[in-house]
Amino acid sequence: MAVASLTPLAVSADDPQNMSDVQQNLYEDAFKLLWEMKMRKRQGKPNLPDTVTELGTEDGCKVYLVGTAHFSESSRKDVVKTIQEVQPDVVVVELCQYRVSMLKMDEKTLLKEAREINLDKLQQAIKQNGVMSGLMQILLLKVSAHITEQLGMAPGGEFREAFKEAGKVPFCKFHLGDRPIPITFKRAIAALSIWQKVKLAWGLCFLSDPISKDDVEKCKQKDLLEQMMSEMIGEFPDLHRTIVAERDVYLAYMLKQAAKPLELPLALGPEPSQQIPSVVVGVVGMGHIPGIEKNWNNLLNIQELMSVPPPSLAAKVFKFAVKATLMGLMGYGCYRVGKGTIHLILSRPFIQSYLHKFTNQIF
Repeated sequence: MAVASLTPLAVSADDPQNMSDVQQNLYEDAFKLLWEMKMRKRQGKPNLPDTVTELGTEDGCKVYLVGTAHFSESSRKDVVKTIQEVQPDVVVVELCQYRVSMLKMDEKTLLKEAREINLDKLQQAIKQNGVMSGLMQILLLKVSAHITEQLGMAPGGEFREAFKEAGKVPFCKFHLGDRPIPITFKRAIAALSIWQKVKLAWGLCFLSDPISKDDVEKCKQKDLLEQMMSEMIGEFPDLHRTIVAERDVYLAYMLKQAAKPLELPLALGPEPSQQIPSVVVGVVGMGHIPGIEKNWNNLLNIQELMSVPPPSLAAKVFKFAVKATLMGLMGYGCYRVGKGTIHLILSRPFIQSYLHKFTNQIF
């Protein structure tokens, strides 16, 4: 009897009601313990890096924006320190679902992926985004690969650190805060004239300036990739608007959506629907910080930013010319290598599918 009196949680397996009550009590106790541990770690006046900007909402929610350089070791440390100091309820990163794979890939694999730009990647980009947007994606990947090659460091290290640290914080959610990249590329292409598209592609193709790690750290005041892009597209304000300014609005909107009061379960308080202000950490390129601050107190609507304008007549003609040129080069190449090779090439499923689509567009 003495042993039984010392083990009040012991219940009979034949009594499902008692077993359910015990499990509920254990859950509530564990929930309280983890929550109290999180609150003890959360600093009232956190000691944050200089790259962090604090924003607030009318509900008292706080957003700590960590401005990063995408190829910076220092930025990784800033992200880790910020998350550990404030113990957030939500972490939002400047990624979309099309780039989320980089969160779980190791550095070696990412370096290899960034350096290897091949025909398969080109075909996949064109299939996913269309001819012009696909080519733009490959050219921007080339810029990223150039930086990767120069520094020996894969992009997105700060996002991977944010993902890992968020997993260590109890009850912390992880959100993707960037606009889908296909929409950004399609809107960017639609904003350019044919001549501007050619000129931009030419500049991206011949990018070769050396970059040092010191250059990256100097860019803590502005994201390196976006600074390089700004230098090349400075004469194209519409392109800057779609790649940077519109995404500032989108990121601000997603951060404000994340910064909502938390409704606590009954396990943490006697009052139903008890709410407390949430704490959010946003991890974005330094170049987006001014735009997010500018739009923070505005009434934001992202519906228009998610639409893709129809291609103009000139764009359709240019797209047809590109396809016709590719088909002409393919035909000439086949003529040069002989009939056997022609039959082999034309029998490939990808070629047959492309010819079918091309023929349907012409007729």
